[in-house]
Amino acid sequence: MSFMKGIVSGLAGALLATAAWASEAHVAPATDFAKSTVKQWISNDTVINAVKAQNAKHAGLSQGDIDNMDKDWRAQTDAGSKPMIDAVLSNALSGYLRQQKDSTQGLVTEVFVMDNRGLNVGQSDVTSDYWQGDEAKWQKTYSAGPDAIFVDEVEMDESTQTFQSQVSMSIVDPATGEVIGAITVGINVDAL
Repeated sequence: MSFMKGIVSGLAGALLATAAWASEAHVAPATDFAKSTVKQWISNDTVINAVKAQNAKHAGLSQGDIDNMDKDWRAQTDAGSKPMIDAVLSNALSGYLRQQKDSTQGLVTEVFVMDNRGLNVGQSDVTSDYWQGDEAKWQKTYSAGPDAIFVDEVEMDESTQTFQSQVSMSIVDPATGEVIGAITVGINVDAL
């Protein structure tokens, strides 16, 4: 009987936690974290230079090109050979993002930066897709202007068994004030 009580108690706790996060209690602290910490990350030259370089490199891409790149990325996530993924994970920006993630002692679960097309420029961990341009994390930041911050709803991450949310914000070129890309940071809301 105590086994069943444990299960019921665990489920009740999960439901209460989900209800609490569903009320968007995470939005204010996630926004504060973005303004105080993530904003510093995205003002770093490593981020700005990498995004600007990829924007120039990808200026001529068609939507068909983007779709093909995304298809290749998705296929590589389960493949033995991952040249496209390895190239992104080994670049200087990805190294910088891993350092920032590690410095948060478990608060941040992932970080990735996107260009002006919504394509990954650098990331701390492998994402399931290469093109984020069709998702709210990019559309509600890059397309919304230089001060945009978007905090997504909380979801249970199966791999870590933690409640997580993503906070995204626009990346601005300090020389021009123009939006050049976006960043998404996964946050363990239990650690907020």
